[in-house]
Amino acid sequence: MQGIVVIKCGGSTMDQLPDSFFQAIAGLQAQGQGIVIVHGGGPAINSMLDRVQITPQFVDGLRVTCEDTLRVVEMVLCGSINKALVKRLIQAGAKAWGVSGIDGQTLLATKTPKPLGWVGEMKKTDTTIPKAILEQGYVPVIAPLSVSEDGTETYNVNADVAAGAIAAALSAEKLIMVTDVPGIMQPQTDETKAVVPATSAEEIQEMIRAEIITGGMIPKVQAAIDALGQGVEQVVICRGTAEDLLGVCAGQAVGTTVRMNMLNEEGNEYANNNSACASHE
Repeated sequence: MQGIVVIKCGGSTMDQLPDSFFQAIAGLQAQGQGIVIVHGGGPAINSMLDRVQITPQFVDGLRVTCEDTLRVVEMVLCGSINKALVKRLIQAGAKAWGVSGIDGQTLLATKTPKPLGWVGEMKKTDTTIPKAILEQGYVPVIAPLSVSEDGTETYNVNADVAAGAIAAALSAEKLIMVTDVPGIMQPQTDETKAVVPATSAEEIQEMIRAEIITGGMIPKVQAAIDALGQGVEQVVICRGTAEDLLGVCAGQAVGTTVRMNMLNEEGNEYANNNSACASHE
């Protein structure tokens, strides 16, 4: 088996992912590429919460999870969303195996002190089950639920954070974050936006302070920085198309590439052509 690529599929993109995306995964798997999928399910969770008359709440792009919400999150993520992804992979010709972070204490967490309810902060990632699934020739499809060390409590974990932790624990070559936008978007002088082709952890912090990166993109880039800090070589934020996926795996410039420190051809620190970070200071 080749190196491992972790793909995080956002809930907002789930219904938009074309058959060709899953066929591309099947093709990569057939070539010996290790693929791990970590998924969200926000819109499906919100839809179910609406049906049971629970109003969703968010703080800085993160879901507030009360006990009733947690039950819905567990049902949707570990049930309908996880199995829907497994079925689409099978239909595309891939071999897939759905699990959650609870299984085998893959995602071990403690309750966050932040006012987010039953949301977990990652403490440890056990790769025994994902590795076993990979070794048997399957794609692990992981729902981002976590468990306490004694097994008595379940916690919701942001899928971006879970994907970053899993990628780091597996020493993945790449973490690909699939979104409904082409990458990190940078405001232009004509009031349009353009994709930031490459950036660094330092520039990301500047873009957050300048409010270029906001909302749900914040946990994505923070998870990217954490994963890079733990040994993941490259994080790419891109769209959920077969072309983007295959391009990233082939080493092509797709979406926004995030590294700890960007270098240009002369070996100097990458400055993104005096990027939007400077223009918004």
